[in-house]
Amino acid sequence: MNAKILGTGSYLPEKVVTNHDLARVVDTSDEWIYERTGIKERRQANATETVAYMGHQAALAALSHAKMTPQDLDMIIVSTTTPTHNFPSTACQIQGMLQARQIPAFDITAACAGFIYILSIAHQYIKAGAAKNVLLVGVESMFRLCHPDDRSTLVLFGDGAGAVIVSASEEPGILASDIYADGKDGHLLKCHVVNREHETPQRHGTIEMQGNDVFKIAVRELSNLVKASLEQNNIEPADIDWLIPHQANLRIIRAVAKKLNMSLDKVVLTLDRHGNTSSASIPIALDEAVKSNRVQPGQTLLLEAFGGGFVWGSALIKY
Repeated sequence: MNAKILGTGSYLPEKVVTNHDLARVVDTSDEWIYERTGIKERRQANATETVAYMGHQAALAALSHAKMTPQDLDMIIVSTTTPTHNFPSTACQIQGMLQARQIPAFDITAACAGFIYILSIAHQYIKAGAAKNVLLVGVESMFRLCHPDDRSTLVLFGDGAGAVIVSASEEPGILASDIYADGKDGHLLKCHVVNREHETPQRHGTIEMQGNDVFKIAVRELSNLVKASLEQNNIEPADIDWLIPHQANLRIIRAVAKKLNMSLDKVVLTLDRHGNTSSASIPIALDEAVKSNRVQPGQTLLLEAFGGGFVWGSALIKY
């Protein structure tokens, strides 16, 4: 049995934070940020736009697109590094909002590669015949994890949610899904859990990143990954209709596209308007490409992501 994407949805907070807005807070400028990252603006969630709320809105949109109801679901998997509760999980909160009872619902944490991870999990469940319709949600409230004085992270991240419905199908869908991790360099990109009893670092609870090192490793691993993924599945770079990457940094995206000899015209980009929304970025970009009719049925898509851990992965999809 194949696993096929039947619906997509997304949600973006109302508040837009531009580079000019950030230039009033830290020593930076619109030109400095855009030149180094490709970002012009990002969204910031308000107090009522929790990860569960944003994920629920994206889920409703995906269900509507797939012409399904919550009662059609067999499983809900959420990827987030920014939950409002240790428990109940964000997946259980969204399940409650949807009133989709008596089905498994759980979260995973795989940073910016989280959506690829949950897509791979759903792929395996459906291939095994253990589920027919799975709701996947990538949702993050990253802006609050950025230290207000740290321009190296404050300019990068934004908030949002993306969702897909993956269903059993006799037609080709997810052709391959591959996930990897290597914890030896995890200290280069990290965020401590807030612990009031042992709150020692000034940066406690905010993102700490050694950007240049992360960039080098991300480009290396993603370039190797996409090449291996295509070779293992006997697919030529020219056969890829769209590259839908994690929206982290335009320089990383360009490097991967160059490895594939792919023009940026065939790359779905939302980075300039959304910033890095971590595990939400790929499903948001996919939804935008589908709803704008760029991604068409029968096309071949390559999804790829790299994130803190380090974790990374890719998926080849026949849409």
